[in-house]
Amino acid sequence: MDTWTVIILLHCFLFTSFVQSAPVGLPSNLPPAFRETAVEAKTLGEKILRDISAAHAATVKDFSLESSTSNLQIMAASMGIPSSPVLKALSEHFTLDVCVSRMLAGVQMYQNLLEVLSSKASGLEDLRADLRDLLNHINKLKEAAQLAADGSAQNPGPDLASHLQDSYSVQVALHLTLTQLRSFGHDLNRTFRVLSTCRP
Repeated sequence: MDTWTVIILLHCFLFTSFVQSAPVGLPSNLPPAFRETAVEAKTLGEKILRDISAAHAATVKDFSLESSTSNLQIMAASMGIPSSPVLKALSEHFTLDVCVSRMLAGVQMYQNLLEVLSSKASGLEDLRADLRDLLNHINKLKEAAQLAADGSAQNPGPDLASHLQDSYSVQVALHLTLTQLRSFGHDLNRTFRVLSTCRP
């Protein structure tokens, strides 16, 4: 096999790999406003991750942000703290519509949890304000892409307030909520990074 044949075959292989790596679930006709909003949402998402660190330092004294939560998961379930919606790479099965629905549901869920916790602890105000802004940005993504995504049906109100009976339960709830939100925030930012690379 001569050199030119090898080069041509290599180019074909690389091109095929590039095409296959493109997110299948991302429509090709998205308007410029979609990408602009995704870029803004990613910037806001990065700020939210900083807010989470600050909020944890201000409100949680019994655990560090890096403390394992594995031994607290039974308490999380009993206190009514749900798991974050799962975000995956876009594909024909995990479409943009599904992705935005889960982003909306997750951000709304954490807004609700933090609203309950803010009655027991101060220091969550900036985080709550930025989550409200992020929810607005995700709704703008939905509108720009003309999606029917709706996270409300997947987001029952958390039954948390009745379980915050003492300072330890408040500390556990704050720690679990903020650590889960941080993990979900990283997933959101990875998604925004993909969405911000789309071209109209």
